[in-house]
Formats: sequence, structure tokens, C-alpha cells
Amino acid sequence: MAHTHEAVLAKIRELYEELFFHDGYGEMRIEIRILKRGQKEVILHCGKQYRFVVDYPYAGKAKLAGTADASSGASSLEGPERG
Repeated sequence: MAHTHEAVLAKIRELYEELFFHDGYGEMRIEIRILKRGQKEVILHCGKQYRFVVDYPYAGKAKLAGTADASSGASSLEGPERG
């Protein structure tokens, strides 16, 4: 069953609106392939992404949360205390 251009454009618009109002990043890509019998296949790739930027005040220090402390042999579940 062949679809119409209007059906494809309506789906593109629906996906665009879904991505636009998504609370995060998103991606949409359109792929078109030539088929036999005078047809083309239109493939819509649409994905959402959630990205977070988190401050890391201990950047550059070797000790990470949950890693063993080489000097004491203890395991730390928290970063260095703030004074």
C-alpha cells in the first residue's frame, strides 16, 4: 500500500512537534531510497536524548566516589569534605 506525500509530511510534523516540546535533546533524520516500480521508500529516524550537565568540584583529583583509598585501604562513597 502506497502512502501519500501528505501522510509523510503529517508524520514529519508530528515528530517535529514531539521533539520540539521534549524536555531534552532530540534528533530527526530523513532517509529516502529508490525502489523498483517507480516508488521511493521514506524512512524517518527519530530519537530523543536526555542530557545532563553536572558540576564536578573535584575535577583533576584522582579520588572518585566509590573507589578505594590507597593510603588507608578504606572505600569512600562520598567526595572530599568541604570546609
